[in-house]
Order: sequence, then C-alpha cells, then structure tokens
Amino acid sequence: MDSLLPGIQGPEDLQNLSSQELEQVCAELREMIISTVSHTGGHLGASLGVVELTVALHKVFESPRDKIIWDVGHQAYGHKLLTGRQDDFHTLRTQSGISGFPKQCESPHDMFGVGHASTSISAAVGFAAARDARKEDHSVIAVIGDGALTGGLAFEGMNNAGQLNTDMIVVLNDNKMSISPNVGAISKYLTRITAGKHYNRLEADIWDLLGKVPHGSKAQILAGRIKESMKQLVVPNILFEELGFTYFGPLDGHDLPMVMSTLEAVKQLKGPILIHLITTKGKGYRFAEEDGARYHGVGKFDKAEGVKVVTAAKPTYTSVFGETLHQMATDDTRIHAITAAMPSGTGLSSLKESFPDRFHDVGIAEGHAITFSAALASAGQRPVVALYSTFLQRAVDMVIHDVAIQKLPVVFAIDRGGVVGEDGPTHHGVFDFTFMRMVPNMMVMAPRDEDQLRHMLATALKRTDGPSSLRYPRGAGPGVALEGEPIALPIGKAETLAKGQDVAILAVGSMVYPALEARTILAQKGITAEVVDMRFIKPLDQDLLTEVWAQYGKVITVEENALAGGFGTAVLEWAAAHGEVPGPRVLNIGIPDQFQEHASRNQLLEDMGLCGEGISRQIEKFFSLGNDQTRTQSAS
Repeated sequence: MDSLLPGIQGPEDLQNLSSQELEQVCAELREMIISTVSHTGGHLGASLGVVELTVALHKVFESPRDKIIWDVGHQAYGHKLLTGRQDDFHTLRTQSGISGFPKQCESPHDMFGVGHASTSISAAVGFAAARDARKEDHSVIAVIGDGALTGGLAFEGMNNAGQLNTDMIVVLNDNKMSISPNVGAISKYLTRITAGKHYNRLEADIWDLLGKVPHGSKAQILAGRIKESMKQLVVPNILFEELGFTYFGPLDGHDLPMVMSTLEAVKQLKGPILIHLITTKGKGYRFAEEDGARYHGVGKFDKAEGVKVVTAAKPTYTSVFGETLHQMATDDTRIHAITAAMPSGTGLSSLKESFPDRFHDVGIAEGHAITFSAALASAGQRPVVALYSTFLQRAVDMVIHDVAIQKLPVVFAIDRGGVVGEDGPTHHGVFDFTFMRMVPNMMVMAPRDEDQLRHMLATALKRTDGPSSLRYPRGAGPGVALEGEPIALPIGKAETLAKGQDVAILAVGSMVYPALEARTILAQKGITAEVVDMRFIKPLDQDLLTEVWAQYGKVITVEENALAGGFGTAVLEWAAAHGEVPGPRVLNIGIPDQFQEHASRNQLLEDMGLCGEGISRQIEKFFSLGNDQTRTQSAS
C-alpha cells in the first residue's frame, strides 16, 4: 500500500480522500510522530491521542480561513504534519528547527502561540469577536484538554463566550490526564457525564420531540421544561449548558467518521457549541497507552522497547528537593506540599504517598495554589509551593497580594529556573529573580548545588516573618555529597569560594560553578579572580559588597536570569543607593533582553556565554576595554 502522508502538503489535500484513506493517514501520522519523537524527544502521548480529531478538523474546516486554536500545544504534532511541515518535522525541538508548540511565526495555520494551559477558549472568543466586528463568516474552533479545563482561565473564557453568545466551537479532548492523572471536582464531573448514558439517550429523545411540535407552541415550551427538569434529575447541573454552550457528547474521539459527521453538523449551528470527545492518551503506541504520565514528555528512546528507566549518575535538583522536603515533613507535621498538576515533575510523589492529607494537587491552577497556601500559612501551617518557574509567572498577583502583603511564611520552591531547553520561550524560567525580588518582604535564594538546596529549604522553613523563594535549574546538579542534616543559613550572607586580586566575580545559583571554571581559565591568562557565591539575591550581603567595592576596580555579576531587573541590577541599585558610584567598572552577565528559542540547555547556555569559557571570554573582553569606557556593561 502506497503511503499517503507525503502527498499531503496542506489540509486541502485531505479533501478528496475516502474514509478508508483518511484512516490510513491517521495510522501514518502516528507512525511518523512515534518515529520522530523517539529521536528528538517531545510530547508524545497527547499528540497520539488526538490524531483522529486532527484529521477530522482539517477535513471539515478550511484552515487557515477557519481558525483552529490548540490549548497548550502538546497535542499539535499531527497538526504540524498536515500543514506543510513534514519535510522539517525531523528538526522538531532542535536548535533552529521547528517548535514543539504552535507558533504564529512558524505557519499561517498556527493561529495563536501557546505553551501554557487553559488559554484556547479565551483566544477563541477573541478571534470570534474580531470576526463578528468585521462582518466575516468563518468558523472558530478551540481544542482543550480536560486537564487544561481545571484552569480558571478556561472558565473565564467560557463565561465570556456564553455572555456574547457568539458562534464558536469548543472541542473538549477528555483523556482523564494532564501530565499526571487529573484530580478535582471537574475531573469527577466529566467522569459522571461519561457514565451518563441514560441522559444522552434521554436528551436525544427529547430533542426529537422538540423537533416535532410547532415552534413557539405551549407544547414545545413544556417539552423544553421537561428536558431541563430531566437533565437536572439524571445529571445534576449540566455545567456547560448553564454557561451557555450547547453540549454534544460524550463521543468516541477515535471514531473518525463520527467525529467528522459531528463537526459537519455543529458548524451549521449558532452560538457556542461544546463537543465532548473521549480519547486515549498515547493511542496506537502500547507503552504510551499503558503509562500516560511517563510518555507525556519524553527524551530520545528506542521505539521498539519504549523508554528505559535509567538511574541518573547524579541526583537531580528536583529529586533532592523532594527527598529533603519528605524528610522535613516527617519531622514537622505542619508542613504541607502544594503543586499544580505536577506531583512527579516537582519531586513530590513520595510525600504524596506518605502524607496524603498534607499533599495538595490543585490542578492547573497556580493562582489558587498560592492563595490556598496563604490561607494554610494564616492557619499556622507551613506550606511549600512547588512550581516550575514558567508557571509561577501566572500567579504573581497572588504572590504579592495574598502572601507578601500579609507577611505570610509561604515557601516557593521554584523548579526549572533558567533556560530549560527544547520547550522554548514559553517554558524558560528566566524571570523569577526579577519578579520575586521586586516584592517587599520576599527572601530570594538560589543554591549553587544540591547540598545548598537542602540548606536553603531549611532556611526558608525556619523563617516566620515573611515568604521565601529558592530556585534551582532543570536536571542534575554538580554531584556534591549530601552530608549531615540540612541547617539554616545566615540570612543575607554570601560565601567567598576563591580569592583573587584583579577582579571579583559575584555569582548566584547555577552560575557559581561556571564562574569557578572561568576563574581557572582566566588564571592561565594572568588574571586572578575572586569568586563569591552570593546565595541571596534578596537581601544582598551589603558588608561583602562594601568590601568588594573598596578592593576591586572591576566587578562581574553572573546569573541565569534576565538581566533586566535581575541580580546584577540589584547590585547596581545597591551601589547607587550607597554612594558607591562612581566605583568599580561593572559587567553584568546574564540572559539578554530577548526571548530565547528552543535548543538543548547546554547549547543555549553556550550561545549566551553562560558557561566557563563564555564567562571568561566576556571578562577578557571587559579587561581589554579602556578605562574611558562605560562603567556598566551588559552581556548579550
């Protein structure tokens, strides 16, 4: 049988295919996604689960005239393959290759750039409102998973859609998973709908009745009231219809003819429509079907044998955090762990098993996680909120309003701080130094290694007069020994790791060891450097800064954070506030004022000069500048 997929260079090429040929396209999509992701890594399970839906959408609708908007984008690999990116698909998530997420700059078929959950409905309402304002006539379709439906933004969008009563379609892809299995009332509600076969049969009967009585007659009004009453009796409070959506489902999302016929039917209807599809995450690949969490996002793997579990030579920061918090929670029953749909990703699985009453997975709801934690702290508990840096951005208001103003001792454990690699600009966590240090009452720390992480967690939990944050990067640490019990550090005190005469390098977090490497390289070229692990971005060690400003003519700050408003900026603000300007010439090294694209973490750090060689090279260049040059330089 000849392959069909190479002949599909755009959605229009699906139009003349038979049902049997479309089923073949689905099989070929799955094979290409599995084969490619086994070499590049990526989000496997979600894309496999929506293959039939993807084909149906592009068969029934006319993209890009019709607007198909994906939520999160984990599931958009099939969409990319059907919209002209087959030849480049082997470059998925690699440097200068195609993104793992929809991006407006990549294709006219990518209507809206995504990467975080729960945005598609709000975006669809915006596209629909723009269409209505321009008196245009095209469809707007949002695809959202049941995991993303746990985010409040999804309901804000639905509420607005119901108010506007504009024509739009929401396809709910229900596989009972986000990254880990879904939790909460929404998940239970969807399960009840799925089980509600009697209601679905009853609804069909009543709609048939309503179609047979004269429009506007008392009989039709009565039948409508009966429908509402029976609906409430069989499936209480049909949430979607109460929000103004006409609900269809649940339907088998892998039944391609049914999905296509449903889409064909509803695109003729007016007002907001919601189609509820039941799918299997990882469909068509046995390993992914059996372990949806592990195969949500994967690295390279052998597709014949699946992902092999390999014990890392060095522990990850995430695992050290999880083990340390578990130990502390054993000794202190006030400790609660809170995460947003990522218990395994944040290292909390063992704590979840040991202390289920003190573990809280709130779903994809970061803002709620923080306000919930603020209340726990108000009631005398010691909440630790474990989130990826990129997702904490979604809840800055709650950090300020609900935690910091009230000086509550909430601990923020910020995972994936800095660049994270192949997921690109929506996932790099390069702003948390900036937005956490701007908050009054906040203590901000960054460990240089796994052992320092333990001590910083102890420091944060000991503090009772305000919130604390500690941020650590993705992956393994340097591999230092974890000795003794975690102890609280002296707040706001740096640690000098190496002495020098020519320049002082002030580093924080993941940049401390690269700074030490740079010192070794510089020494070979006759430049001796003092290296200081500042440890605290806020409060700064003012005594040490005073000494450095008096001793050195050149000072370097190094951080894996945006230069705008970050650690280096904090040092310059201190100098200006304490009359230390003019003083040493200062070079700030960090992440420049632009979004970083996708590539491996090491590639990104090397490209930005945030490695031993790169730091030493920038310092050499700084030394070569004349004394008449501007005192403050910024790396780019």
